[in-house]
Amino acid sequence: MEFSLFAHMERLTPDQPHDVLYDEFVSLVKMADEGGMRAVWTGEHHGMEFTIAPNPFLSLVDLAHHTKNVRLGTGTVVAPFWHPIKLAGEAAAADQITKGRIELGIARGAYSFEYERLMPEMDAWEAGQRMRESTPLLPQIWRGDCAHDGEFYTFPATTSAPKPLQDGGPPIWIAARDPNSHEFGVHNGFNIQVTPLWQGMEEIETLMGRFNDACDSYAGPRPKIMLLHHTYVGKDDDDVAQGIQDLRRYYNYFGAWFLNKRPIQQGLIEPITQAEMDANPMYTTEKLGRDLTVGTTQQVIDRIKRYEDLGYDEFSFWVDSGMTNERKRASLARFIDDVMPAFQ
Repeated sequence: MEFSLFAHMERLTPDQPHDVLYDEFVSLVKMADEGGMRAVWTGEHHGMEFTIAPNPFLSLVDLAHHTKNVRLGTGTVVAPFWHPIKLAGEAAAADQITKGRIELGIARGAYSFEYERLMPEMDAWEAGQRMRESTPLLPQIWRGDCAHDGEFYTFPATTSAPKPLQDGGPPIWIAARDPNSHEFGVHNGFNIQVTPLWQGMEEIETLMGRFNDACDSYAGPRPKIMLLHHTYVGKDDDDVAQGIQDLRRYYNYFGAWFLNKRPIQQGLIEPITQAEMDANPMYTTEKLGRDLTVGTTQQVIDRIKRYEDLGYDEFSFWVDSGMTNERKRASLARFIDDVMPAFQ
């Protein structure tokens, strides 16, 4: 089992300076690097103070100057927002600048809020089809003289300039959920990243089953699969309980952004009251405590052992939570110092 960190800048109130938030983001990434994590992942989002990440390559290139060993991954770029030639070129340039440390996570996107602003006529189905057309083109463009005539993209022979530093280009990871997306990723030789949200071990087992089914129907080498999960390692039971309350607030905002029905001003969603949170049956403390990777050190070790036994190759510590930087750092330190050694 290998470990990575998944992180963004996140801003919940207007009084939080962006420069301070970025410094805090960098500090978490430096902890991951110094603590021996394999990779850090940061994604792409637009117009949302909830998740501040308009271009992951920009962040990753800067992080290369703050770190020494950790791999630098997009978790994830939103494929339909990128022409494949542009995505291939920017990924290759970032790979050159970072001395071959880039990994390329790709998804169709999740927020209708972003679709209606960047590509107003596109729905989730079309976004997925665009991803399926563009992603297999990337290795061809890196190899060079790739011409394409497809449903969404048509271009004459084109070569990435520059070409990536890594032989064959950065490893590609596909964010997958349904069986077809697992099959698409595996059958194209891509790694898989899964993100169970609120169904606990049942969903974690189901997603691994879909990956295994895709691998069984594929004659090529078995790719890797990564589990991305909200994680909190508490110093004691009371601290764990506070962490779950923080994550409960986070998930209420996450759900509101996903539904895209609540007023938004200056990139901030209308505040959710405590009464509204208490009335939301999806994100109760009982469910989140059961379904997320939260607990004291031994409880978190025991949970991740179960993921390892299922066959997951990498566990990514999702640190976005609305918590203070101090609480994030304390949890991550316990994970690095006390949890990770149990797997080494």
